Amino acid sequence: MYLIPVVILLPMVMAILAACISKRSPFLRDALVVGTGIATFGVCVLLAFQGETELTIPGVCGFGLTFQADGFRAIYGCIAAFMWMMSGIFSPEYFSHHAENRGRYGLFNLLTLGATLGVFYSNDLYTTFIFFEIMSVTSFVMVAHEETPGAMRAAYTYLAVAVIGGMTTLMGLFLTYKQLGTFAFDALAAAKASSGADLTAASWLVVVGFAAKAGLYPLHIWLPKAHPVAPAPASALLSGILTKSGVFGLIVVCSRLMAGDAAFGNLLMVFACITMFLGALLALFSVDLKRTLACSSMSQIGFITVGLSTMVLLGEHGSFAAYGSVMHMANHSLIKLVLFMAAGVVYMNTHSLDLNVIRGYGRKKFVLHACFLLGALSIACIPPIGSGYNSKSLLHEALLELIVHQQEHGHIWMPYKAAEILFLISGGLTIAYMVKLYICIFWQKNPERQAEYDASGRSMNPVSALALIGSAIVLPFLGAMPATFLTPLGDMSAHFFGQHHPEHHIDYFCAANLEGAAISISIGAAVYLLTVRPLLMKKNESGVRVYVNRWPAKVDLEDMLYRPLINFVLNLCGKILGFAASIPDSKLILAFIPRAVTALIRGIAELPERIVLLLRKTIFAVSHAHHKVPVGNRFTYTLGCAMNAVSKLLNRIFHREKPFRTDFEYVLDASWQELRKSTGLFTVSVSFGLLLMCVGLYVTFLYLLK
Repeated sequence: MYLIPVVILLPMVMAILAACISKRSPFLRDALVVGTGIATFGVCVLLAFQGETELTIPGVCGFGLTFQADGFRAIYGCIAAFMWMMSGIFSPEYFSHHAENRGRYGLFNLLTLGATLGVFYSNDLYTTFIFFEIMSVTSFVMVAHEETPGAMRAAYTYLAVAVIGGMTTLMGLFLTYKQLGTFAFDALAAAKASSGADLTAASWLVVVGFAAKAGLYPLHIWLPKAHPVAPAPASALLSGILTKSGVFGLIVVCSRLMAGDAAFGNLLMVFACITMFLGALLALFSVDLKRTLACSSMSQIGFITVGLSTMVLLGEHGSFAAYGSVMHMANHSLIKLVLFMAAGVVYMNTHSLDLNVIRGYGRKKFVLHACFLLGALSIACIPPIGSGYNSKSLLHEALLELIVHQQEHGHIWMPYKAAEILFLISGGLTIAYMVKLYICIFWQKNPERQAEYDASGRSMNPVSALALIGSAIVLPFLGAMPATFLTPLGDMSAHFFGQHHPEHHIDYFCAANLEGAAISISIGAAVYLLTVRPLLMKKNESGVRVYVNRWPAKVDLEDMLYRPLINFVLNLCGKILGFAASIPDSKLILAFIPRAVTALIRGIAELPERIVLLLRKTIFAVSHAHHKVPVGNRFTYTLGCAMNAVSKLLNRIFHREKPFRTDFEYVLDASWQELRKSTGLFTVSVSFGLLLMCVGLYVTFLYLLK
């Protein structure tokens, strides 16, 4: 039980200590950050081997905090800590080329680790939300680390999406609590079944914040912009883990609140398919290494969400969809750790991410070449060592199961067939853009700097090489031995996804799965040969073929829709406030306007209640005999009855002319409720005061370490 607060608080406490010693001893600071990552991973492994571990901290923020480390949560806590450990080992060399603000990065990196583990170990939606918002604030600093105009714009976009999404999710949580009376994961499904409540609106509000963090269309706008400008170790975490915290919330909604809801599942699949295809298309057009990997992350989140939506539609028969989703989550996290660290190696040696500049850098870099190739084979789903092949095969099987299910029941199935075709095409685009990156960096020659690249020697020091190799070596084992490593992951996660174990053995390398992989490989080869080579490359003035980005710059959802909409709202509010400011300062106006506005708002707020009361008095009026109902709890009711009896006795003997008319049952109950209310308000005030103090500390450290 005590390991849970240790694993969450350890990185947060060490973050402050690292910040305090940052300027005095940079070496000790880096050692502390790396050591904290290793220690946190060790504690997460201990938690995973302990079995089910629970912790409840009552009263915090009114609802209290609850945690549990079991199955899926324990495993993903280990994955998150492993990624932080490896990126932490890689960071010192990377930041030695960028010495500015290293102390600040270490501070917020460890704070984000603690908050992220708080999300993955949470056992109710409110605890998830609290740590989710802390994680959004702390990770914002990681995005803005470079402080370039591009980095600041991307960071503000990231923060705006996180804040607006978070507030929307909070509204959904309050609606959910009002209808179900609980936030606990294990109680949500039963509470919904017993209440019969329609949670469609509440669930979609909750989904908004989680989908925004995951990078799901149309809330993906931050993702392709934040990853390229963030430091490579931060990009690995943003892509591999922070997006999965959003998927974590989606899993809870899909498995606990909306399982079997066809309307919800269908609409979620629409967003998932758009995300899956659009992300791959943007990656194909990109000529920036990290932007390509960022758009790839968007696409892979789409694949995962296709699995979740399929699970919703299949209900209790969605085990393959659940297994495929959790496996692809784990695969994508580990793959992007490798690919973004490899991109960091390229950047810290070439100081560029442009494919035309970094072209040919990896030709004689064996370690970098091997690690990048393992990551590329995995994300492209090339069997037998591409680990992504196994998880995507299960997702494809789940889609086929859904199509067969619809056909057997005489329901519409063609839209799901279209989703399957788009699934295979998106897989083909994934292969095409990874082949584009691989050939560009490791096979083609740079027309201007190839001799410099070949003579540059090793690309990283032994410590960074250890981190990169240690991360990459996991992938071929996951790919070649899925029954040994991936199937147990699905078995341990099935309960959290609300699913049973599959009814039959999982054959990863069956003919149907290999056929699906072959189709995607064929599509990828065709796209690379018929699109990338002839259309996405052109000859420059020197006659050398270079990569070009033919994606229209104006086609940007943020610039086309979101920013104009926000500006319109702000301008409208400004005009309204300007009109209010221009009203003459007469006593009549100053007295009338506030009262009129107050009355209007109060009337709107009370309108639903008044309508309900009117209906109860008229149409739904019920006449029945009034019986005395016990008031209060057992203690106040018993004591009140005794005091009422004594009062009656005294009235008969001593106070016949002026009898006591106090009903002590109601008096004692009112006193008890007032006491509970005061205690609750005090607890909430203290809790929120602590939260505000934490926010103030974050801002203070940001200012001091700037």
